[in-house]
Amino acid sequence: MSFITIEGGEGTGKSTLIRGLADAMSVQGKDVVLTREPGGSPGAEDIRTLLVTGEADRWDAMTELLLVNAARRDHVERVIRPALARGATVLCDRYVDSTRAYQGMRGVPRDLIDSIHKQAIGVDPDKTLVLDVPPEQGLTRAAERGGDARFESMGLAYHTKLRDAFLAIAAAEPERCAVLNSTQPKETVLASALALLSA
Repeated sequence: MSFITIEGGEGTGKSTLIRGLADAMSVQGKDVVLTREPGGSPGAEDIRTLLVTGEADRWDAMTELLLVNAARRDHVERVIRPALARGATVLCDRYVDSTRAYQGMRGVPRDLIDSIHKQAIGVDPDKTLVLDVPPEQGLTRAAERGGDARFESMGLAYHTKLRDAFLAIAAAEPERCAVLNSTQPKETVLASALALLSA
């Protein structure tokens, strides 16, 4: 499989895992592209700044949806598609499932999210690893590393719903998605992830 996404709420260890996967795959001789969303291309990084900074109520959910997809379109066309076309393995920290979770739980209909994705983006991951920790633990981790302040400020109830949304996505697509308990040591999570991806 060549397009792998890592999903989960704030502070679940996505960045740590994706770097570990990239290192392990590079040692195996694979051409690996490590990227993230929102962002991943210069234009998308500009939009990321709009999304992750400012007050919690800076954007409503529909505006977020449009901004995220504008960033994703640029990212896919400039980075992901060319990498996949040359046979590289793309590892992406967040992708469309984050849109389904974050904007979906704020009231944007799933069919609208999926329709825009199909029409404007058109690239789906081969495998998705969903990292799961209790939201209290994730928020503590995120605060310690200094993450994206806008989303972290949205409170425990918000992040509890977010966790439920990611778990529901994974349960609905078990062939594509696998849930990893990332309260475990990072070495254990990495070993589990590599085993899943090589199965």
